[in-house]
Amino acid sequence: MDDSYKEVTIIIVSHRSKKKVFNLINKISNAFKIIVVENSSDKTIKDELTGKNKKIQIIFSKNNGYGSAINLARTHVTTRYFFVLNPDMQKIDDELIKNFYYSAKELNDNFGALGPRFENVSEKSHKQSNINEKYGQIDSISGSAMFFCSEIFDKNGKFDENFFLYFEETDYCHRSNKNNFKIYQINSQKVYHDIGTSVETKNEEEAAKLKNLYTWHFIWSKFYFIKKNKGYFYSLFFFTPILARTLIKIFYSKITKNTKKEEHYKIRLDGLLSAIKGIKSIKRL
Repeated sequence: MDDSYKEVTIIIVSHRSKKKVFNLINKISNAFKIIVVENSSDKTIKDELTGKNKKIQIIFSKNNGYGSAINLARTHVTTRYFFVLNPDMQKIDDELIKNFYYSAKELNDNFGALGPRFENVSEKSHKQSNINEKYGQIDSISGSAMFFCSEIFDKNGKFDENFFLYFEETDYCHRSNKNNFKIYQINSQKVYHDIGTSVETKNEEEAAKLKNLYTWHFIWSKFYFIKKNKGYFYSLFFFTPILARTLIKIFYSKITKNTKKEEHYKIRLDGLLSAIKGIKSIKRL
């Protein structure tokens, strides 16, 4: 048997994503140990998944965020490496996982995290490394697919659990680079990410609420990340124009009676003001 099966654990964080988790697991060999952290109260996932594969471990957790779930899963990892995958990742198979394992060996575990190349993103919205480089060094990679050496992950201090959504991987990569464990993108390993589709919503109303939740956490996390790394006053200076534009957009949406836009910008404002006041990332559906 290939050594990668014994040395790599797959981690999948789920929040009401059962169908997508099933689809992803069906693409991966039963030889790999898989840990699924379920951040919702959907207990049916356990019986249905463990019936598929004896190597699947289900952990039920309070929804404390993406990074917190990965940290929890890490405490159950006994292998040298683990590969974090979002449920909505496409083009994942045994061959890709093995290639990440071989790359880690070739790099002598001297890295903070490894990521694939994404096929469905624009360079403007999603920075990627030089495609001509086998291992493209990059400041940060997407949290939707991150390959770690367990020992180095621990040395870097794991994920900051103050983040609920967004920027937790950016923060980890930033710390890793400071510790001289570089971040690399393996450009030969290409994937597709159905961004923002992992949570299975019941209807359009719930989908809209979820979108608003993402808006709140994105601005909160961005402020917190900049404050953490450059200081509170720098972060205030950076966000002052954003705060002003948001207030103008709320006013304009109100006078034009665009209630959806008004709600959207009010939620952004609330997230930003909460971060400025030092309120934790408590917003939930």
